[in-house]
Amino acid sequence: MVCSLCIVVGGSACSKAPTPYEWNLPNHIPAPTVPADNPMTVESVKLGEMLFFDTALSANNTTSCSSCHDPEKAFAESRKVSVGAHGEELNRNALALINVAYNASFTWAHNNLDSIEKQLLIPLFNEHPVEMGVTGNEDVILMRFEQGDYPALFKAAYGDETPSVNNIVKALASYVRSLVSFNSAFDAYAYRQDDSALTAQQLEGLNLFFSERTECFHCHGGVNFTQSSKHSFQPFGAQPFHNTGLYNEDGAGSYPKTDMGLYSVTFNKQDMGKFRAPTLRNIALTAPYMHDGSIATLEDVIAFYARGGNEAQSPNPYRSPFIKGFSISEKEKAALVAFLQSLTDEEFVEKHVSRKNK
Repeated sequence: MVCSLCIVVGGSACSKAPTPYEWNLPNHIPAPTVPADNPMTVESVKLGEMLFFDTALSANNTTSCSSCHDPEKAFAESRKVSVGAHGEELNRNALALINVAYNASFTWAHNNLDSIEKQLLIPLFNEHPVEMGVTGNEDVILMRFEQGDYPALFKAAYGDETPSVNNIVKALASYVRSLVSFNSAFDAYAYRQDDSALTAQQLEGLNLFFSERTECFHCHGGVNFTQSSKHSFQPFGAQPFHNTGLYNEDGAGSYPKTDMGLYSVTFNKQDMGKFRAPTLRNIALTAPYMHDGSIATLEDVIAFYARGGNEAQSPNPYRSPFIKGFSISEKEKAALVAFLQSLTDEEFVEKHVSRKNK
């Protein structure tokens, strides 16, 4: 007798239904929202993980997703900007793939990319510049996944062993969505009532971070330390973007033509130089900083905000009102850095580095 969950083809039982994925989140963390047409399953996450680390996904078989999103760097990179499969430099530094399941927007500055599935199409198919180089090479790339363990993995995840672009995107999105990180020293202190989890210096930094003097928490708030958020308790996503005063090319607020932030999408002058505030979780591992990797260290980032952005004598007219500058001593700066280091989830990083090295 065939189980009702099985698919019968030619009178024989096919694959069983995929296994629902369990998040295993802390009690204080709401579940992320998941698209109805791409439910999280154990099988889709497993397939997505293999695809993520496989250079076969790029046209010339040289570059994987992990080339720019390294688990050792909390799924970010140590280069200023990413480099595509053909060796061409991109305009931006790769964002850390930490808790992106909770993002309401994706990439550094795009208000219309509201799902991981949509965002993935950019690195896969972008031609100017080329990233993975899939465009025009779809058939060649798909043939690579018709061998080895892949047919069985596609079958288990989607009921069809033949790979497709659609299922590759779904599987990658499922894996990336599974990268949740909520087990830092800060979490132990704030949510598990472990008063010894943070040092006196880190506690001083915490108080500075959440003070009106530094204003850090206004753009990096909530459980994910970013305003861009969407989850099961907050079905309507928040999509704020900010101009930090990093550039002022002409004295009238312009950013370099290579990357004008949200303005490049909306063509609204008020969006000049606006970018999404990234999560600060695992931030100590993700240097260099800013959308173009132009600031090398956390100490330099704090100094940048303390002086109110660059071009302080001629501030960018589109600069966020939260970027107004503040006084800070070297002792306080060290404390603020120490607090940011307390947001590192060592267990998360070790787990994913070990999986990559299998």
